[in-house]
Amino acid sequence: MGILSRMIPTEDASARKREIEEKLKQEQETLSFIRENLEKSDQLTKGMVSILSSFESRLMQLENSIIPVHKQTENLQRLQENVDKTLSCMDHVISYYHVAKDTDRIIREGPTGRLDEYLACIAKIQKAVEYFQDNNPDSPELNTVKARFEKGKELLEAEFRNLLTRYSKPVPPILILDAISVDEELEVQEEVVLEHLPEAVLQDIICIAGWLVEYGRNQDFMNVYFQIRSNQLDRSIKGLKEHFRKNSASSGVPYSPAVQTKRKDTPTKKVPKRPGYDHDLRVKLMTDALTEKHGGAAGKDDVLDIEIDSYIHCISAFVKLAQSEYALLLEIIPEHHQKKTFDSLIQEALDNLMLEGDNIVSAARRAIMRHDYSAVLTIFPILRHLKMNKSEFDSTLQGTAASTKNKLPTLITSMETIGAKALEEFADSIKNDPDKEYNMPKDGTVHELTSNAILFLQQLLDFQETAGAMLASQVLGDTYNIPLDPRESSSSASSYTSEFNKRLLSTYICKVLGNLQLNLLSKSKVYEDAALRAIFLHNNYNYILKSLEKSELIQLVTVTQKRAESLYRELIEQQIISYKSSWFKVTEHLSEKNMPVFQPGTKLKDKERQIIKDKFKGFNDGLEELCKTQKGWAIPDKEQRDFIRRSQKTVVSEAYRAFLQRCANISFTKNPEKYHKYHPEHVEQMIEKLFDTSA
Repeated sequence: MGILSRMIPTEDASARKREIEEKLKQEQETLSFIRENLEKSDQLTKGMVSILSSFESRLMQLENSIIPVHKQTENLQRLQENVDKTLSCMDHVISYYHVAKDTDRIIREGPTGRLDEYLACIAKIQKAVEYFQDNNPDSPELNTVKARFEKGKELLEAEFRNLLTRYSKPVPPILILDAISVDEELEVQEEVVLEHLPEAVLQDIICIAGWLVEYGRNQDFMNVYFQIRSNQLDRSIKGLKEHFRKNSASSGVPYSPAVQTKRKDTPTKKVPKRPGYDHDLRVKLMTDALTEKHGGAAGKDDVLDIEIDSYIHCISAFVKLAQSEYALLLEIIPEHHQKKTFDSLIQEALDNLMLEGDNIVSAARRAIMRHDYSAVLTIFPILRHLKMNKSEFDSTLQGTAASTKNKLPTLITSMETIGAKALEEFADSIKNDPDKEYNMPKDGTVHELTSNAILFLQQLLDFQETAGAMLASQVLGDTYNIPLDPRESSSSASSYTSEFNKRLLSTYICKVLGNLQLNLLSKSKVYEDAALRAIFLHNNYNYILKSLEKSELIQLVTVTQKRAESLYRELIEQQIISYKSSWFKVTEHLSEKNMPVFQPGTKLKDKERQIIKDKFKGFNDGLEELCKTQKGWAIPDKEQRDFIRRSQKTVVSEAYRAFLQRCANISFTKNPEKYHKYHPEHVEQMIEKLFDTSA
C-alpha cells in the first residue's frame, strides 16, 4: 500500500508535463502562423498604398485637363441661349407688325359661329396695341392695330345685339300659365323653368359681355340688353293677354294642356287653377245676376270678366317673368349694374300693368257715377290678388328705385279708395232707393232691391279681409263708432288689425241691412192692401234671413249684432200676425156676435133669419174675395207658405165648423144651399190654393 501510494503521484506529474508540452507546441505553431500572416499583410498594405498614390496622381492630372474644357462649354451654351432668346424676341416683335394683316380676314368676317377664334384674334390685336403703346407710340402700326381693335369691338357689340335679338322670343302663354298655375291636389308643385335663351347662345352672350366689361371698357351693351329683354317681357305679357281674349270666352278659365302631358302618371287630375279661382267664379255668377237685374248687356260683362281674369293672371305672370329675367341678368350683367339694369328692364311691362290697373279704377269710378255698383265688384278679386302677391312683388323689385317700388302700393291705395267709396255709396243707395209704384212686385214677392243688396253682400264673404281693409283704409271706424282695442290704435289705416277689419265690415253689413229694412218699410206703404203689405215685408225679411243663413253672412253679422237672427224672426212673425188679421173680416161673420137666442122648435123672426143669412153671405163673399185676391200673391219659401196656409186653415175651418154646428138645427131659409155654399173641407181646399198663381 505504501509503495502503491507513492507511484500514483509520479504518473500524474508525467502526464501533466506531456500535456503542457503539447499545448506549448501548439501555441508556438499558432504564433508562427500569425507572424507569417502579418508579414503578408504588411506586403499587401504597401502594395495598396502604392496603387492609391498612383491613382491620386492620375486623377489630379485628369481634373486639371477637364475643368477648363467644361468652363468653355458652359460659356458656349450660354451664348447659344442668348442667341435663341434674341431670335425669339425678334420673331415676337416682328409678329406685332403682322398682326393687322394676319387677323384682317377673321375680323372682317365677324365672330358669328367662331367666337373663341374671334376672341383669340382680338387678344392678339390687344397685345399689339399694348406693345406699340409701350415701345413705339409714334409708329403708324399703332394706329392700324387700334383701328382694328375698335372694329373688332364694334362687331362684338353687334354680335351681342344680334344674338339677343335673334334668340330672344316671347314666352308662350301656355308655358306662362304652367309656371303660375296651382294644382291643389298636388302636395309638391312642379316648378316650371322659363328658359329664355338656348344654353349655347347664353354662354356666347355671357362670354361677349364679360369681354366688353373687362377689355372693351363699354357699358352700352347693358342698354342694348335691357331694351331687347324689356321688349320681350312686355310681349310675353301681351301674348298672355291675347291668349285670354281668344280662348277664355269659349272655354271658361284658360288652362295649360302642357300640365297634363307632363304629368303622365296623373291623367285624371283636375285642371290646375290659380289660387282663389272658385271664389272669383262665384263673384262672376253673382255679378251676372246683378247685371241681369239691372238689365245690363251680357256680352259686355263677359268681355269685362275676361279682362279682369286676364289682368289677375298678368300680374302673376309679371312676377314670375321678372324673377326669371333677374336670374338671367345675373349671369350677363356686372354685379354693380344689375339692379339698375333690372329696374330699366321691367319698366315698360310694369308701367303697362299699372296703367291697365288705373283704367280699371277709372272704369269703377265711372260705374259708381252711374250707380252701377255691380261693376265695382270686379275691383275685389284684383285687389285681393294684388295684396296676396305684394310681398313677392316687393321681393322681386328689391333694389330698384323707390319710384318703381311705389307703383304697386299706389295702385292698391287707389283701388282701396274707390272700393270704399263704392261700399259707402251702395249703402246710401239702398237707403235712398225711391219708392216707385210701378217697380213694386204685384204679388208681394221679394223686391229686386233686396235681392241685389243680398247678392252684393254675399260676395263680401269671399273678400272679407279685402273689404274690411277698404273700409279701414278710409279710417271709417269713427263713422261706425267701432270701439278700438288699445293695441289697434294708430294714426294710419294700415295699423288696423284683421279682427278690427272684420268688425268694421260686420258693422257695414248691418248698416246696409238696416238701410234695406227702412227702405222696405217705406216701399210697403205703396200697397193699399195691408195684407199684401204684410206679405211683401214677410217675403223680404224671410229672404234676407234665409240668405244670411245659407251664405254664412249671419256669422259675420253677429260679430257686432248678436241678436240679428232672432230679430229677423220676430219681424217675420209680426208680419204673419199682420197678414192673419186680414181674415178677421171673414171669420168675424162666424162669431156669436148678434146671433139670435132661440129655443129648439121656436120659429125665428124675419130679422133673426136675416142676421143668419147676412152672416153666411158675409163669410161666403169674404172668403171668395180673399181667396181670389190672395191666390195671386206669392210666398216663394215653401216652408213659410205651407205654415201660413196650415195655420190659416186651422183658424178658419174651426170657426166655420163651430158656426155650422150652431146653425145646424135652425131653419132660417127655404133655400139653405144658397147660403151654405161651402163645406169645411171645401174651405180648406180654397185656402190651400192661396199664394199659388198656377192654381
